[in-house]
Amino acid sequence: MTDTPAGRSAAKTALRDQVLAARRRRSLGEAADDAAAIARHLLAAPEVRLAATVAAYVSVGREPGTGLLLDALVEGGKRVVLPVVLPDLDLDWAVYTGATGLAPARMGLLEPVAPRLGVDAVATADAVVVPGLAASPTGLRLGRGGGCYDRALARVPVGTFTCLVAYDDELGREVPVEPHDRPVTAAVTPRGIVRFDA
Repeated sequence: MTDTPAGRSAAKTALRDQVLAARRRRSLGEAADDAAAIARHLLAAPEVRLAATVAAYVSVGREPGTGLLLDALVEGGKRVVLPVVLPDLDLDWAVYTGATGLAPARMGLLEPVAPRLGVDAVATADAVVVPGLAASPTGLRLGRGGGCYDRALARVPVGTFTCLVAYDDELGREVPVEPHDRPVTAAVTPRGIVRFDA
């Protein structure tokens, strides 16, 4: 049964495995085209165009690419803050100064080497772009299981644009819900932006 804590956890693990397997099958050429489309859609979104500060992240592995997006945000005069994973899996934040300002970190991540701003810095962002593996029709997000972004999203003021970056086939999934899970207000895929009902 999926309506128990153990059942929901097992269902999340199964969905994660399914999405990660599908991502591994994507070609590098397709991934590059998808990253460019995702950047175009987000840069055109009014919530991002009007933002002074955008919280985002550096994609790694087979995640939908964010490198083009990050550089375009900085070139457009935005202040971009990126996460730094703390030992307890909470997220600190630091300003993105370009690819040369990133360093390898644990879990295969790339993190900014700029001074840290504190865990509450995410609350100062006008738009928050987050990773994930899937989203339900109502914006429930499936992450990697560490709870990093659920904690970060809990600090974001209500009404802030919070957007999951995903592939088209990762939306509209049945995402098991646990008490700590935080929904997002939108998702961007290579096809465009989907806004979820509040």
